[in-house]
Amino acid sequence: MWQISQVTIAYIKICNNTTKDGTIKPKMLRGDSMAQIITAKEAANLINDGDVIVTGVDGLTGWPQEIVDAIEERFLREGHPKNITSIRASGGGNFTSPTAESQYLHEGMMTKSISSFVSVCPDLAKKITDNKIMGWMLPLGVFYQMYREIGRGMNGAMSKVGLGTFMDPRNDGGKLNQLTMDKGEDLVKYVPDFMGEEYLYYTLPKLNIGLMRATTADKHGNISCEKEPINIGLLSQAQAVKANGGKVICQVEKIVEVNEIHPRMVKVPGIYIDYIVVAEKPGEIMQNWIRSNKEGYNPAFTGEAIAELEEIKPMPLNDVKVMCRRAIKEFKPGYIINFGIGMPTSIPNVLNEMGQSDMVTMITETGCIGGVPALGKDFGCSWNVEALCDHGDHFSLFDGGNLDAGIFGLSEVDEKGNVNTSHLNGKIGGVGGFANISLSSKHLIFIGTFTAVGIKTKVENGKMIIVNEGKFKKFIKKCDKTTFVAEESLKKGNDIVFITERCVIRRDKRGMVLEEVAPGIDIQTQILDQCEFKLIIPDGGPKLMAPELFKE
Repeated sequence: MWQISQVTIAYIKICNNTTKDGTIKPKMLRGDSMAQIITAKEAANLINDGDVIVTGVDGLTGWPQEIVDAIEERFLREGHPKNITSIRASGGGNFTSPTAESQYLHEGMMTKSISSFVSVCPDLAKKITDNKIMGWMLPLGVFYQMYREIGRGMNGAMSKVGLGTFMDPRNDGGKLNQLTMDKGEDLVKYVPDFMGEEYLYYTLPKLNIGLMRATTADKHGNISCEKEPINIGLLSQAQAVKANGGKVICQVEKIVEVNEIHPRMVKVPGIYIDYIVVAEKPGEIMQNWIRSNKEGYNPAFTGEAIAELEEIKPMPLNDVKVMCRRAIKEFKPGYIINFGIGMPTSIPNVLNEMGQSDMVTMITETGCIGGVPALGKDFGCSWNVEALCDHGDHFSLFDGGNLDAGIFGLSEVDEKGNVNTSHLNGKIGGVGGFANISLSSKHLIFIGTFTAVGIKTKVENGKMIIVNEGKFKKFIKKCDKTTFVAEESLKKGNDIVFITERCVIRRDKRGMVLEEVAPGIDIQTQILDQCEFKLIIPDGGPKLMAPELFKE
């Protein structure tokens, strides 16, 4: 049994009210230091012209929709707040509908965007492409490093991530358009020699406002995020805002009494929260790409339920399945593997179908460990997730070199094996966590079709058939913008492979080597002629890709 001394009992009685039977009844003692409960409209009135707003969001996870609605309504009514800067570590939006930062894009409302990913919000990407607003793109993991450093009174964070890429100030410094080149401040500085090594030093403008979303707040402002499928580094963001003398505003679904939230469930203590907004329509909150109500909320993404994985339907036999199967052949038992956005999210589905989900530990860059990463627009969530790390803390796994394999979408590759993910076919995409993860993964696996836009294929009689060739070549002479420098990865002894529907290319010390070709593919017309540089053909020619990849 626990033994409580008389001194302890006396202290408890001083600090709390007690009933006649000795039951402790908590008493709120904080007074004015407690977070204030306000309406979304009142929250909108707290935003001033020129404020720098940092929002904890990934997709639509964490997006405080009702607060943003009120900010937009105020601008349309009053013309304020104007000239705001929006900062996000991850992408905010759902790739299609005008939500998230689209609501800030009224003329003069938002003039600067700083993030790691913009294509998730097409309206924002177009505004930046058209030189209507200034835009910067920095590595996702570095944002969290900056939040932590700013929170402890520093100006920024030093990192090797981004060296040699378009985020290096010796190139573009992360600036996305001419307007930013001409008028935007320099957020990245090159440090040529710090203790004998080169680094980049990343900074942000002074953060005035922190916007976030949680599930529950108690009456002291402590918040928990039990219905959120991702932990989006809310504490480090709040600390950074408070260190800059700013205000932190959090939207929640409900308010409970003090001590009703288990202390270990508190994601941000109330001492960092200034204002709480209780959602008027909690059933319309987006869990990620789906609504967080009875019909849409998926408890298997938050650990509140376990789903039968048989519910995940097997993929049809097509080019994507072939590439996923071939990628799995690169895996070794016990691998810790991170799955990037796009086609890589189909690999866990194929692993599950093969009954090999337990062969490796599957993780996502958002901090989900274990379970099965979700497909498509549920990217970042995981079915039956075993652990939910803080998004920022999770990047220490990558930066520390402890990731066995990273699976990435194949966007644009040059003759050196360098990769461009940020500027494709005249459109601005994103770097996200790619810059961090690709730099340090021991085994880099890129999967995607050999050409892009309009490509059509089919798998027939054990062969890969190219029905229509894509409009754009992916294997080009030189990337205009670079987000991955192959030579730096090779120096670390990492393995780099590009897997397409028609062939496998490996980057080694010799260069880009054509290792394997799919049955049914003509090497000259469908590979060499579709590549802007000369591939290295090994002695004896490339191998045939395994026949079982092309069978049911």
